[in-house]
Amino acid sequence: MALLKREEWQGFVRDVDWSYRYVDDEAVYPEWHSGTGKVPRGAWLTWEESYKVSYPEYVATQREKETAAYAVKAALQRSSVWEGLDEGWKSATKMHFGGVSLSEYAATLAELKMARFGLAGSWRNMAVFGALDELRHTSITTFFGHEFISKDPQYDWTQKAFQTNDWVAISLRNMFDAMMSSANVVDIALQLPLVFETGFTNLQFVALAADALASGDVNFANMISSIQTDEARHSQQGGPTLEILMEHDPVRAQWVVDKTFWASARALAALTGTSMDYYTPLEHRKQSYREFMEEWIIDQFIRTIEQYGLRKPWYWDEFMRGLDIWHHALHMGLWFWRPTIWWRPMAAVSPDERAWLAEKYPNWEKVFGDKWDVIIDNVNAGNVAATLPETLPWLCSTCHLPVCNATQSRDGTWRVRDVPLSYDGRTYHFCTNACRQIFWKDRASVNNPTLIDRFLAGRIQPMDVGGILGYMGLTPEVMGDDPDYQAWTRDYAGRPAEGIATAAQP
Repeated sequence: MALLKREEWQGFVRDVDWSYRYVDDEAVYPEWHSGTGKVPRGAWLTWEESYKVSYPEYVATQREKETAAYAVKAALQRSSVWEGLDEGWKSATKMHFGGVSLSEYAATLAELKMARFGLAGSWRNMAVFGALDELRHTSITTFFGHEFISKDPQYDWTQKAFQTNDWVAISLRNMFDAMMSSANVVDIALQLPLVFETGFTNLQFVALAADALASGDVNFANMISSIQTDEARHSQQGGPTLEILMEHDPVRAQWVVDKTFWASARALAALTGTSMDYYTPLEHRKQSYREFMEEWIIDQFIRTIEQYGLRKPWYWDEFMRGLDIWHHALHMGLWFWRPTIWWRPMAAVSPDERAWLAEKYPNWEKVFGDKWDVIIDNVNAGNVAATLPETLPWLCSTCHLPVCNATQSRDGTWRVRDVPLSYDGRTYHFCTNACRQIFWKDRASVNNPTLIDRFLAGRIQPMDVGGILGYMGLTPEVMGDDPDYQAWTRDYAGRPAEGIATAAQP
């Protein structure tokens, strides 16, 4: 019997759907899962993605990717490449392994949710492949990270980070839960495949892969490049969903896209911005974080949303200003609160590094230079204890990142300010105006307690440093510390504090 040609059967099998006689459609696709909202049920029958694949083709392609990725890993296991990597770069990989590995598993569950409650057969079919992709990403990331536990216990946080109450992990869980776990499938399709995977995974999987290769970490570059090759397929779920939603409820579409872009930008400023501009050795930096954002994220994002009829988000000016501030402020915060994180943050503010930062970010010295000067003076005086925190970071009630963004006053001075909001008998604090606005509009679903809230409520016992570190799952062997103070302070030894910034100018 002759086999049918692919084009003769695929259109039928990928769009299998039927009407139920024994139960109402609402029972099969409840609104709180399906999220059709103002969109008529029948409108979803037009859902059509451009990337079509059959299961045999999928398996063959994925087998090739797996074979290639694990072959490189097996070859490098017999080398001493890892031992020769820069400590700052190792911290970048620890951030990635801990912050990303189990978020990939959450994405598996999000894809399965769309595979069950997606409102078109073709959508559900594509989501099944998406779930297989994300399960692969979970497996490869956790397996690659596990290799280094015997060499450095901080790599144990590859699988451990998302199971802890570390404030960084809470911040990431807060974002990914809203994006992938608690949302209905229409919102998931806009938040995960459209905004996050079409745009922001380029930062973590393309930019970081280039930096990894330049830094000599072929194993890490190979792993994340292999993962990124899957994104082009299942990220196609976002576009067709947005097209249908724009026809029937453009206000909702605009809001979901806007808030997800903001949350992603805040998280990746901490996760990727610090890795690109500080942890990557100076001689291996290909682009600054801002340059990559402008080329790969901003231009692409604006073209994409305008193509679908959306406008620039209301916070666009605040976001653009943040490209020069956010990740530098978060880097300083992560370094200052280093005992509360699972990697070793390299300060990376030697004269040469500061000259590079000042070239890429003209306001860097004005905003951050004098703060690092004080830290450098204390380190060179042998007073490292003065650079350690005495309190927890004050955390934003929306993104759960430290309230540490400097803003410029009319008189030209730069100060860290929080953005407060009084609601329901208490005052909330936010790092930005947009975080406050997102909280206010979604206050029924985003009011999750920060680590500070938990401490003040007495949920952390005993209420002291030991209790806090224990609550976050941090033990002495994994607590963060700068891996090499001398690397960025020795060139300033013996100089007066007021001469440091001048010496760092390009």
